[in-house]
Amino acid sequence: MSDDVDVLIAGGGLNGPTLALALAGAGLRVAVVDPRPADARSGDNFDGRAYALAVASQRLLKALGLWGGLAGDSQPILQVKASQGQPGEGAAPFFLHFDSAEIEEGPVGFMLEDRFLYRALLAAMRDRVRHLPGLSVTDHRPAPGGVAVTLSDGRQIGARLLVGADGRGSGVAARAGIRRRGWDYGQTALVAAIAHDLPHHGIAQQYFMAHGPLAILPLPGNRSSVVWSETHADARAIAALPDDAFLDVLRPRFGDYLGRIELAGSRFTYPLSLSLADRYVADRVALIGDAAHGVHPIAGQGLNLGLRDVAALAEVLVDAARRGEDIGSDLVLERYQGWRRFDGTFLALGMDGVNRLFASSNPILSAARGLGMGAVSAVPALRRGFMRQAAGLSVHLMPRLLTGRAL
Repeated sequence: MSDDVDVLIAGGGLNGPTLALALAGAGLRVAVVDPRPADARSGDNFDGRAYALAVASQRLLKALGLWGGLAGDSQPILQVKASQGQPGEGAAPFFLHFDSAEIEEGPVGFMLEDRFLYRALLAAMRDRVRHLPGLSVTDHRPAPGGVAVTLSDGRQIGARLLVGADGRGSGVAARAGIRRRGWDYGQTALVAAIAHDLPHHGIAQQYFMAHGPLAILPLPGNRSSVVWSETHADARAIAALPDDAFLDVLRPRFGDYLGRIELAGSRFTYPLSLSLADRYVADRVALIGDAAHGVHPIAGQGLNLGLRDVAALAEVLVDAARRGEDIGSDLVLERYQGWRRFDGTFLALGMDGVNRLFASSNPILSAARGLGMGAVSAVPALRRGFMRQAAGLSVHLMPRLLTGRAL
């Protein structure tokens, strides 16, 4: 088969372009098919969306030459505090407290706004990756030595490998016959950015409440990102409120430790569910990010989990290409699946378990949870272990990009 590219990536969010840059930087020919128009998210105004990047993810961006231009717009996460709580009652007496000063790698992570990360990826792709905005993949079929991909404008592109980075409803996965398993959490996340009077000192707060967790994550300046989970019905009602009424409902949950609060961007909602692909690979197909595993945002690990996929798949493909192997062969793709599937499933089910554990209002279980958090917080070795896990530094067989090394 005469290929147009080595790898065609369906999906132009964050994982797809990051993988494209990693592969292109190692000499592979890459195209990204992006359903969004070229000027998507091009505005300068902050819209409220932000991500908690683990240290390992920050090292990946550094290895790709992107972090230097992003560091000034990021907010280091210096401490994490997690506790049980109820609206108006404040934090429980026992809580987890992680301080980045206890690990040698520095901050636990970094908060970064979507607009900065997306634009950096888009700019870096401009001269190195074939970017096809405003289009989607509508069909694909194996062909001799590769895969024939049909786009929404009718054109066909040949590739040696098709990567699905097209989210939980992945068309690539469905056409490849990859089934999904999962369930609805009965929760919807309300996402907003908040401006406040007092400094947050780089502290991330996580409150576990009966209807769902509330995360308050530090942004540059006196601003924080809020990810607040409620039942579907309550979330719909809260989302329909005008801004002032929305803040009236949020304040008892948020507390007054940061002084007066007000909205600093748009508000978003999205339903929460678990979605796991049965397989990460098929004939000439590999899945990354939410196409492989859609997880609960309880620990802010969704993007980090996807970037682990990116680092592993990029390393497998580049090393195979350098050995002269067919990068789309079953033998090569199985290396990627063997590397990533356990970690992805383990982390997804772990977050699911934590959400279910804290969703119960049973007073005996509540007391046990509090004692458990207090015990972890009191043991330095356990604290450091949890921090290293949150920072993405405990990944089995760490891919080179996650250590900051180029491919």
